[in-house]
Amino acid sequence: MEVKKYRKKPVVITAYKTDKEIYIETLEGILKANVGDYIITGVNGEQYPCKPDIFHKTYEEVED
Repeated sequence: MEVKKYRKKPVVITAYKTDKEIYIETLEGILKANVGDYIITGVNGEQYPCKPDIFHKTYEEVED
């Protein structure tokens, strides 16, 4: 078996920072998003919350 290396494809998502506590229906069930969390909409329209520190380590803003 040959083991190869792979790189994750760059994907552009949309997101916003929530200013209130909300609950979001995700593919994994209903998750709570706290004030300051980012709400990400994925490539298939799915939504999920992301903590700010993880968001900033994973994503960078795209200029139009």
